[in-house]
Amino acid sequence: MGRSFWGCWRSLFSIAVLYGSLALFTSILHNVFLLYYVETFVSIYKIDKVSFWVGETIFLIWNSVNDPLFGWLSDRSFLSSPQTSSQISSPEVVLKRLKALSTNGPLFALSFLAFWVAWARPGLQFLLCLCLYDGFLTMVDLHHSALLADLAVSAADRTRLNFHCSVFSALGSLSVFLSYSFWDKEDFFSFRLFCVTLAAFSILGFFLVSQLLQQRFKKEIHPKLDEASALKELSVGHGPLTHPEKPITIGQYLKQLSRQKNFMWFVSMNLVQVFHCHFNSNFFPLFLEHLLSDNISASTGSILLGISYIAPHMNNLYFLTLCQRYGVYQVIRWLFLLKLGLAMAMLLAGADHIYLLCIFIARYGRAHASGLCNRVFTEGTCKLLKLVISDLVDEDFVVNRRQQAASALLFGMVALLTKPGQTFAPLIGTWLLCVYTGYDIFERQPQKDSTSDSKFSSSSGTPPLRLGCFYMLVFVPITCALLQLAAWSRFTLHGRKLQGIKSLRQGAPQGPTIDVKAI
Repeated sequence: MGRSFWGCWRSLFSIAVLYGSLALFTSILHNVFLLYYVETFVSIYKIDKVSFWVGETIFLIWNSVNDPLFGWLSDRSFLSSPQTSSQISSPEVVLKRLKALSTNGPLFALSFLAFWVAWARPGLQFLLCLCLYDGFLTMVDLHHSALLADLAVSAADRTRLNFHCSVFSALGSLSVFLSYSFWDKEDFFSFRLFCVTLAAFSILGFFLVSQLLQQRFKKEIHPKLDEASALKELSVGHGPLTHPEKPITIGQYLKQLSRQKNFMWFVSMNLVQVFHCHFNSNFFPLFLEHLLSDNISASTGSILLGISYIAPHMNNLYFLTLCQRYGVYQVIRWLFLLKLGLAMAMLLAGADHIYLLCIFIARYGRAHASGLCNRVFTEGTCKLLKLVISDLVDEDFVVNRRQQAASALLFGMVALLTKPGQTFAPLIGTWLLCVYTGYDIFERQPQKDSTSDSKFSSSSGTPPLRLGCFYMLVFVPITCALLQLAAWSRFTLHGRKLQGIKSLRQGAPQGPTIDVKAI
């Protein structure tokens, strides 16, 4: 009886489950941040247009630089070839990342709270909050993503780890459902209490889960470390003399990375993807207000809002099963084609089909309709891209003969070149809206939809602001899908080439390896 209970306890809190649960403590905060930070500073703190643009521009620079900076500080010792004198084993790398998560996770949750209380001038607070929040988010995301490449090499094991992340990320998206009930521009106190509750839960979760992971991991790899240490002692004095190589500089690393064509094409595609994901998040409330608010109730809006955040994670569970059958490359290509097809269909249907707009903006329909929407498939694609980056880590390890896979550094370099899309999304979106409709979100007086201005009126009598929101809703995904299909067609790290890379990495000497079967 005791053994069976202990076995159930271990299976319930396996390494894969604990690893996936870390995504819960990030997503419950980050989803709320993405949805409300712009609205909070514009509508409640009354930030002026110049301060907003200056803050976003400085944030763009910091948002791009901190990923490779933190990745370099974390993984610079791994860039040498295997012939260097001092080697770091894979288990030591994993434990190092877990310790970083136990420290930066709670700090990330505390930085989240700084948004919801006015403690400085709006422009200054906007800049400091964004930079502080993104710094700790970067540390958490880099080490958590790097663990995906460090804990497993095979596609099946990485898919299993990603599966658990999707489950817990879907649970974390429930905070969006709840947030809509607490959000009130006139009475902000209840929303502040809601955010404090989320942050407290996240702090406790990060601390407990990271400690449990360290304990579980030490127990599973301790015998292998002892065996490797004994073998190392026996081999002292019997191995060939080697001369330590000079550490690789950041310039040499960038030169190596620039030669990897798959990395460059992936970054081109992912830049557009990051832009599209954050465009959807930033402007979802605006689309909901001007396209559907007159035809749906507030409770229905809350449901659509929550579904748009949860559905991508749930669909990702199905996408991961397709990845096991057809490969990640093919599934992502299908998603790009589907995004293009849905946007074209919505454009042809027009802005007056309310139910089609509900389907396109959020998610409606099941069975053979299979959840048609813009946001679900866009966000679902984002969830699969970590698997591709992990494959790029394998390619970098094999091609450049690393001592250890510099997974956090490669994730950081990807972010360096793609995170600008996160800042471009609100800037380009507000610019497009202002140019096409004359609507300025920074105006203190809300603008009503009106057909009296002939410059922006449509022949069908559709209000110009509503028509402008509709065209943004359909033309942005059409443009993004075309650009992504063009870049993705040049990506070659799939099929037999990917299998060969994985075989070479699994056969490379890295000290005691991690038994992915135990995951």
